[in-house]
Amino acid sequence: MTRKTKIDLHVHSRNSGDNDADPEKTVERAIELGLDGIAFTEHYSYSASEPVVRLREKYGNAIMLFRGVEFSAAEGHCLVFGADTDKMAIKYAPVADVVRAVGEAGGVVIPSHPYRGGNSMGDLICAVPGICAVEGLNGANMFAMNARAVKMASALNLPYTGGSDAHMPREVGSCFTEFSGPVTYENFIDSLRMGRYLGIDTRKISRLAMP
Repeated sequence: MTRKTKIDLHVHSRNSGDNDADPEKTVERAIELGLDGIAFTEHYSYSASEPVVRLREKYGNAIMLFRGVEFSAAEGHCLVFGADTDKMAIKYAPVADVVRAVGEAGGVVIPSHPYRGGNSMGDLICAVPGICAVEGLNGANMFAMNARAVKMASALNLPYTGGSDAHMPREVGSCFTEFSGPVTYENFIDSLRMGRYLGIDTRKISRLAMP
């Protein structure tokens, strides 16, 4: 039987500038929960997650530590993996331009918490070709917001991810993404593109399956 891989794809630390969370404490909590990986997606800056690389040396046998960024496009927030957005002239650019630039750099874009309001894209995600998935389950969202995101992912025939949006160690793992097979640093981006995963919300102890 193929082993599934559990990764929290949306985690913040004090390197995001809006909280005091020690990234090492967050890693230790994720290990306690039995997660296979977490992705530090600090706000607006890819370089802000650089300290995570040092933690791989200490915790590499227990958990995978990925880097991404919660990027601010003109229409709202999105998670970017596999591309250094700091080196791109796309700050606050239209999301279509962000998707294009990130794709050319070998990365992927996933709109985050699309129905939270404020810095969220809402139904605008329908008009953006090339997004990899939709963040369907966000641990900082109300359940109705997540249900709407999952429904839209289904309508767009896209997979949906799960991430805690943790800003404190105790919040990590509240939502995560369960991949159907093994994920490594080498195949992480390809695994996101393939879409063989499902968002999990541990707050309800249930999963919202695609229709």
